[in-house]
Amino acid sequence: MDILVTTFLVGISITVVILLTSKFKLNAFISLFLASLLLAITALPGRDIIKIIKDGFGSTMGSIGFLIIMGAIIAVILDKTGGALSIARFILSKTGKKNAAPALGITGFLAGMPIFCDSGFIILSGLAKSVSAKSKIAMPFIAIVLACSLYSVHCLIPPHPGALAAAGIMNANIGILIIIGTLFAIPGFIGSYYWVKWVTKKKGYLPAAETEIIQKEDDNKLPPVLLSFLPIAVPLILITANSLFSLPGFDADFILIKGIIFCGQPVIALSIGVLLALLLIRNKSIKTFNIIFEQAIEKAGVILIVTAAGGMFGMLIKETGIGTEAGNILSKTGLGLSIPFLIAFVMKTAQGSSTVAIITTASIVTPMLPMLGLDSEWGKLFAMLAMGAGSMMISHANDSYFWVVTKFSDINADITLRIYSSATIIMGVTVFICVWLVSLFVL
Repeated sequence: MDILVTTFLVGISITVVILLTSKFKLNAFISLFLASLLLAITALPGRDIIKIIKDGFGSTMGSIGFLIIMGAIIAVILDKTGGALSIARFILSKTGKKNAAPALGITGFLAGMPIFCDSGFIILSGLAKSVSAKSKIAMPFIAIVLACSLYSVHCLIPPHPGALAAAGIMNANIGILIIIGTLFAIPGFIGSYYWVKWVTKKKGYLPAAETEIIQKEDDNKLPPVLLSFLPIAVPLILITANSLFSLPGFDADFILIKGIIFCGQPVIALSIGVLLALLLIRNKSIKTFNIIFEQAIEKAGVILIVTAAGGMFGMLIKETGIGTEAGNILSKTGLGLSIPFLIAFVMKTAQGSSTVAIITTASIVTPMLPMLGLDSEWGKLFAMLAMGAGSMMISHANDSYFWVVTKFSDINADITLRIYSSATIIMGVTVFICVWLVSLFVL
């Protein structure tokens, strides 16, 4: 089929996803399935499209399914037991009220590593109101700093589904991605913090009212902070250690290193995190565990299905061959990392989901990597970081997280649009600039 016709059909299918999810508010899975079917029938005539659809859905589910389920279990336990709140209050107690905003930001950054940004914000929003009321700091400032801190890691590092699926599609090293993704998320959050601070300064925004403080748990009932940190820290340390000890120069036959490499495999590391999280539950009974597991699996199920559908859609785009052809053309432009950044940016702004934006971009960009000079291990990682930066912007009214931030902060949507949406632009651009500058020395 002619490349221009194929490009047109791929463009139409992407537009269908955007319109169905954003304008018509159709379920994301159904939207992706219909668009995939449309693309398969029109762009891949004569091919076994059912097999391609199954392979795309199944391979994505196989690469990230266990990780998302384990991550969801840890997140639900930290929520239900007060572990996330224990971490937050510990950090705030060490920083004081004057530094309440950055302290809450640090809390969100740490808690956001295993917890999805919407869940993390819901868990910590009551604390944000309490901090705002007690410190007399404007609620929009406190709330949006927290929102940005959670969002910065959500778009860049596993086990969040977008980064995780993209790593599977591009066959990238998850452990190294966690390390460098975390490092690049830091300047992104810092940039957004100072932007939010400047935008809200002297604007007359009010702190939360005392009557709105909903977080009244007795500190004595919260789990110990060290125990609360373990389910987050240990899996990340194990995955990182696995990546480091897998590098050339280490004796992989040495029994200790072999054990670390085994425990550092993402599925095993997160399973260990689940076991550590179970220590936070006071009533350790099968009935209690089952309640937690059912809630987590129910939460993970929606994410799994949408993510796998995104992988299915991506597989069909890849099978059209448009990525290779586009790579041949774009390789002559010298744009390099700008390509994954811009594609993810357009996808995110148009349809609202960072996860869908990253997965679709990864599927489009993967065949281009050799032509863009990004087919090395580090090239893949930097391409993924560029996608992550693009998927941050622009979060606005078609993004469910935008409404979570608005509703749970009790602030008006126009304020969220003015402050938070603009902050996501600052965050995305800052991360991309940092990625591009470092790539000049690494690639």
